Amino acid sequence: MSDNVIIISIWSSIKLGQIIFLRHGQAKNNTERILAGRTEGFPLTDTGIKQSEHTAELLKHMNISAIYSSPIERAKHTAEIAGKYNSLEVTIDDRLNELDMGKFTGMPYDEIFKSHGNVFMKFYNSELEIAHNGVETFPDVKKRILGIVDYVIEKHPDENVLLVTHMDPIKAMLSTIIDLSPTNLFELIIANASLNIFREKDGKYSLSGLNVMDPSRFDQVGSL
Repeated sequence: MSDNVIIISIWSSIKLGQIIFLRHGQAKNNTERILAGRTEGFPLTDTGIKQSEHTAELLKHMNISAIYSSPIERAKHTAEIAGKYNSLEVTIDDRLNELDMGKFTGMPYDEIFKSHGNVFMKFYNSELEIAHNGVETFPDVKKRILGIVDYVIEKHPDENVLLVTHMDPIKAMLSTIIDLSPTNLFELIIANASLNIFREKDGKYSLSGLNVMDPSRFDQVGSL
Protein backbone atom coordinates (compact mmCIF):
# COMPACT_ATOMS: atom_id res chain seq x y z
CA MET A 1 0.00 0.00 0.00
CA SER A 2 1.45 3.39 -1.00
CA ASP A 3 1.92 6.32 1.38
CA ASN A 4 -0.80 8.24 -0.45
CA VAL A 5 -3.32 5.43 0.01
CA ILE A 6 -2.49 5.15 3.71
CA ILE A 7 -3.00 8.88 4.26
CA ILE A 8 -6.25 8.94 2.29
CA SER A 9 -7.63 5.94 4.21
CA ILE A 10 -6.92 7.72 7.50
CA TRP A 11 -8.42 11.03 6.37
CA SER A 12 -11.55 9.39 4.97
CA SER A 13 -12.63 8.83 8.57
CA ILE A 14 -11.39 12.17 9.95
CA LYS A 15 -13.52 13.64 12.71
CA LEU A 16 -15.70 16.64 12.04
CA GLY A 17 -15.08 19.96 13.73
CA GLN A 18 -11.57 20.44 12.39
CA ILE A 19 -10.16 23.92 11.69
CA ILE A 20 -7.73 23.40 8.81
CA PHE A 21 -5.21 26.13 8.07
CA LEU A 22 -3.60 26.03 4.62
CA ARG A 23 -0.57 28.15 3.81
CA HIS A 24 -0.54 29.42 0.23
CA GLY A 25 1.56 27.62 -2.38
CA GLN A 26 5.03 28.79 -3.34
CA ALA A 27 4.86 32.36 -4.65
CA LYS A 28 7.23 34.71 -6.45
CA ASN A 29 8.19 36.48 -3.22
CA ASN A 30 9.30 33.13 -1.73
CA THR A 31 11.69 32.32 -4.57
CA GLU A 32 13.00 35.89 -4.74
CA ARG A 33 13.31 36.18 -0.93
CA ILE A 34 11.32 39.39 -0.74
CA LEU A 35 9.24 40.39 2.26
CA ALA A 36 6.08 41.03 0.27
CA GLY A 37 3.71 41.63 3.16
CA ARG A 38 0.35 42.73 1.76
CA THR A 39 1.77 43.98 -1.54
CA GLU A 40 0.11 42.51 -4.61
CA GLY A 41 2.06 41.39 -7.66
CA PHE A 42 3.55 38.24 -6.16
CA PRO A 43 1.58 35.40 -7.77
CA LEU A 44 1.99 31.67 -7.28
CA THR A 45 4.84 30.11 -9.24
CA ASP A 46 4.22 27.08 -11.45
CA THR A 47 5.55 24.99 -8.57
CA GLY A 48 3.17 26.72 -6.19
CA ILE A 49 0.21 25.93 -8.43
CA LYS A 50 1.20 22.26 -8.54
CA GLN A 51 1.66 22.20 -4.75
CA SER A 52 -1.80 23.70 -4.31
CA GLU A 53 -3.34 21.17 -6.67
CA HIS A 54 -1.78 18.26 -4.77
CA THR A 55 -3.11 19.65 -1.49
CA ALA A 56 -6.53 20.30 -3.01
CA GLU A 57 -6.63 16.66 -4.02
CA LEU A 58 -5.88 15.59 -0.45
CA LEU A 59 -8.61 17.90 0.83
CA LYS A 60 -11.18 15.99 -1.23
CA HIS A 61 -10.91 13.25 1.41
CA MET A 62 -11.33 15.59 4.39
CA ASN A 63 -14.99 16.51 3.99
CA ILE A 64 -14.55 20.29 4.17
CA SER A 65 -17.73 22.33 4.02
CA ALA A 66 -16.45 25.91 3.68
CA ILE A 67 -13.36 27.81 2.55
CA TYR A 68 -12.23 31.21 3.84
CA SER A 69 -9.19 33.02 2.45
CA SER A 70 -6.87 35.94 2.87
CA PRO A 71 -7.49 38.59 0.19
CA ILE A 72 -3.85 38.49 -0.97
CA GLU A 73 -3.39 37.10 -4.50
CA ARG A 74 -1.15 34.14 -3.60
CA ALA A 75 -3.52 32.94 -0.87
CA LYS A 76 -6.68 33.64 -2.85
CA HIS A 77 -5.39 31.65 -5.84
CA THR A 78 -4.50 28.73 -3.55
CA ALA A 79 -7.99 28.87 -2.05
CA GLU A 80 -9.61 28.97 -5.49
CA ILE A 81 -7.73 25.83 -6.49
CA ALA A 82 -8.95 24.10 -3.32
CA GLY A 83 -12.47 25.33 -4.05
CA LYS A 84 -12.39 24.02 -7.61
CA TYR A 85 -11.32 20.54 -6.50
CA ASN A 86 -13.90 20.47 -3.72
CA SER A 87 -16.82 22.25 -5.43
CA LEU A 88 -16.87 25.07 -2.88
CA GLU A 89 -16.97 28.85 -3.18
CA VAL A 90 -14.28 30.93 -1.46
CA THR A 91 -15.18 33.59 1.10
CA ILE A 92 -12.62 36.37 1.56
CA ASP A 93 -11.94 37.43 5.15
CA ASP A 94 -9.43 40.15 6.02
CA ARG A 95 -8.66 38.48 9.35
CA LEU A 96 -6.67 35.90 7.37
CA ASN A 97 -4.52 38.60 5.75
CA GLU A 98 -0.74 38.55 5.73
CA LEU A 99 0.78 40.66 8.48
CA ASP A 100 1.37 44.29 7.64
CA MET A 101 5.14 44.69 7.35
CA GLY A 102 5.09 48.48 7.44
CA LYS A 103 8.32 50.12 6.25
CA PHE A 104 9.84 46.70 5.51
CA THR A 105 7.25 45.87 2.85
CA GLY A 106 8.81 44.90 -0.47
CA MET A 107 12.38 44.74 0.84
CA PRO A 108 14.69 41.75 0.21
CA TYR A 109 15.31 39.64 3.32
CA ASP A 110 19.08 40.10 3.14
CA GLU A 111 18.74 43.88 2.97
CA ILE A 112 16.42 43.97 5.99
CA PHE A 113 18.67 41.74 8.08
CA LYS A 114 21.72 43.83 7.15
CA SER A 115 20.14 47.14 8.13
CA HIS A 116 17.82 46.12 11.00
CA GLY A 117 19.05 42.75 12.28
CA ASN A 118 16.71 39.82 12.71
CA VAL A 119 13.35 41.58 12.43
CA PHE A 120 11.50 38.28 12.75
CA MET A 121 12.95 37.59 16.19
CA LYS A 122 12.05 41.15 17.14
CA PHE A 123 8.53 40.54 15.83
CA TYR A 124 8.06 37.37 17.90
CA ASN A 125 9.60 39.16 20.91
CA SER A 126 7.14 42.06 20.42
CA GLU A 127 9.99 44.58 20.54
CA LEU A 128 9.06 48.25 20.22
CA GLU A 129 11.17 48.66 17.06
CA ILE A 130 8.61 46.54 15.22
CA ALA A 131 5.67 48.83 15.95
CA HIS A 132 7.82 51.92 15.38
CA ASN A 133 8.41 50.75 11.81
CA GLY A 134 4.69 50.27 11.20
CA VAL A 135 4.80 46.48 11.46
CA GLU A 136 1.73 44.73 12.85
CA THR A 137 2.52 43.23 16.24
CA PHE A 138 2.41 39.51 16.97
CA PRO A 139 -0.30 39.94 19.65
CA ASP A 140 -2.45 41.76 17.10
CA VAL A 141 -2.00 38.91 14.61
CA LYS A 142 -3.06 36.43 17.31
CA LYS A 143 -6.13 38.51 18.12
CA ARG A 144 -7.46 38.60 14.56
CA ILE A 145 -6.70 34.92 13.92
CA LEU A 146 -8.51 33.84 17.07
CA GLY A 147 -11.33 36.11 15.93
CA ILE A 148 -11.82 34.24 12.64
CA VAL A 149 -11.43 30.87 14.40
CA ASP A 150 -14.12 31.74 16.95
CA TYR A 151 -16.35 32.95 14.12
CA VAL A 152 -15.89 29.72 12.15
CA ILE A 153 -16.59 27.55 15.20
CA GLU A 154 -19.86 29.40 15.81
CA LYS A 155 -20.95 29.56 12.16
CA HIS A 156 -19.89 26.01 11.20
CA PRO A 157 -20.35 23.81 14.29
CA ASP A 158 -19.11 20.25 13.84
CA GLU A 159 -17.86 20.98 10.33
CA ASN A 160 -14.40 20.87 8.78
CA VAL A 161 -13.52 24.36 7.56
CA LEU A 162 -10.49 25.43 5.50
CA LEU A 163 -8.73 28.74 6.27
CA VAL A 164 -6.21 29.78 3.61
CA THR A 165 -3.62 32.22 4.87
CA HIS A 166 0.10 32.89 5.36
CA MET A 167 2.91 31.54 7.54
CA ASP A 168 2.82 33.95 10.48
CA PRO A 169 -0.96 33.83 11.00
CA ILE A 170 -0.60 30.03 11.25
CA LYS A 171 2.28 30.44 13.71
CA ALA A 172 0.05 32.81 15.70
CA MET A 173 -2.57 30.07 15.97
CA LEU A 174 0.06 27.52 16.97
CA SER A 175 1.44 29.79 19.67
CA THR A 176 -1.96 29.99 21.37
CA ILE A 177 -1.87 26.27 22.22
CA ILE A 178 1.87 25.45 22.33
CA ASP A 179 4.40 27.33 24.46
CA LEU A 180 6.84 28.33 21.72
CA SER A 181 9.75 30.65 22.41
CA PRO A 182 10.59 33.42 19.92
CA THR A 183 13.50 31.26 18.73
CA ASN A 184 11.17 28.28 18.22
CA LEU A 185 8.76 30.47 16.26
CA PHE A 186 11.54 31.88 14.09
CA GLU A 187 12.99 28.46 13.29
CA LEU A 188 9.63 26.82 12.61
CA ILE A 189 8.79 26.72 8.89
CA ILE A 190 5.19 26.26 7.84
CA ALA A 191 5.66 24.74 4.39
CA ASN A 192 3.97 26.18 1.33
CA ALA A 193 0.64 24.48 0.60
CA SER A 194 0.76 22.48 3.83
CA LEU A 195 -2.23 21.73 6.04
CA ASN A 196 -2.14 22.57 9.74
CA ILE A 197 -5.07 21.07 11.57
CA PHE A 198 -6.62 22.20 14.86
CA ARG A 199 -9.61 21.16 16.91
CA GLU A 200 -11.61 23.02 19.54
CA LYS A 201 -13.41 21.35 22.44
CA ASP A 202 -14.88 23.04 25.51
CA GLY A 203 -13.05 26.25 24.72
CA LYS A 204 -9.65 24.59 24.40
CA TYR A 205 -7.65 24.05 21.22
CA SER A 206 -5.53 21.07 20.27
CA LEU A 207 -3.20 20.38 17.34
CA SER A 208 -4.07 17.44 15.10
CA GLY A 209 -1.56 17.91 12.27
CA LEU A 210 1.41 20.10 11.35
CA ASN A 211 2.85 20.57 7.83
CA VAL A 212 0.59 17.85 6.43
CA MET A 213 1.20 17.43 2.70
CA ASP A 214 1.79 14.93 -0.05
CA PRO A 215 4.60 12.55 1.07
CA SER A 216 6.63 13.42 -2.04
CA ARG A 217 7.14 16.92 -0.57
CA PHE A 218 8.44 15.99 2.88
CA ASP A 219 11.99 16.98 1.93
CA GLN A 220 10.81 20.54 1.14
CA VAL A 221 9.66 21.58 4.63
CA GLY A 222 12.78 23.62 5.30
CA SER A 223 12.17 25.99 2.39
CA LEU A 224 10.11 29.15 2.36
